[in-house]
Amino acid sequence: SHRVAATSYLFLTVGSHKDRTFNQLLGINSNGKIAGYFGSGAKGHPNKGYTVRPPYSQSDFRSENFPGSKQTQVTGLNNHGVTVGFFSTQNKASLVDDNIGFWAHNHHFHPIVFPTTDNSTPAVDQLLGVNDHRRAVGFYVNAAGNNRAYRFNIKTGNFHRVRIHGATGVVATGINNKGSISGFFTDSGGNTHGFLLRRTGRLFILDAPGATMTLAFGVNKHGEVVGAWTSGSESHGFTWTRQGGFQTVDDPNGIGTTVINGIDKQGVLVGFYTNSNGNTKGMIAVPKN
Repeated sequence: SHRVAATSYLFLTVGSHKDRTFNQLLGINSNGKIAGYFGSGAKGHPNKGYTVRPPYSQSDFRSENFPGSKQTQVTGLNNHGVTVGFFSTQNKASLVDDNIGFWAHNHHFHPIVFPTTDNSTPAVDQLLGVNDHRRAVGFYVNAAGNNRAYRFNIKTGNFHRVRIHGATGVVATGINNKGSISGFFTDSGGNTHGFLLRRTGRLFILDAPGATMTLAFGVNKHGEVVGAWTSGSESHGFTWTRQGGFQTVDDPNGIGTTVINGIDKQGVLVGFYTNSNGNTKGMIAVPKN
């Protein structure tokens, strides 16, 4: 092993002013375009999806919501105008709402549901990432309440389960152009681990030092993984590479409340944090070195 210099970042807070209390940034492509949403999802405070381009002024936000939906989250995007996410027909006080995956191009929306009769009630199905070859990843929840990850080929309409030996539940969150998939799984002891699954089938299990839970949410073309690790009530963002291992990344306005969801090929990060007023803020972290 060898030491790799830690990356330092310039942090920017970005979000739609249609809701100054709750914004999350979930994905970023190579052109700096970002997928996200505002609204907490509480009754009367629905999720509303958007994309935003540099320089990230309010005029650069574009609404993206599944037609006729009550709620939409845009969770990922590629470099060719394809976005993915999920929507809901409900906005209940219990927060137990149905979820239906989708992909979209030029605001033409296509619902995606994994073909199974073993769905939870209400059904939960989400697409979370997509690459430039129109391969998307996501998960559904079965009737027993377990997460089942899958890969979806937008070109052919074919589905393939993503499995990890011994896992009781798996969520696939991101896929790069080489076909490597990021995500997290729960083992038989109830512990949650991040993972990177290469197209070859080689599996890297990701457990951040000192973490009680590690969640991987995205991967770029270089195989750099991002996510969040938790300890007690705190959440810390992280980056991981095979050469350098883990680096914790916290927005200075949200130390202990930071989550990183996406990373582009230049290493720019997107995610969110909770500030001292309890508001959820979209975050961009640009490498300085």
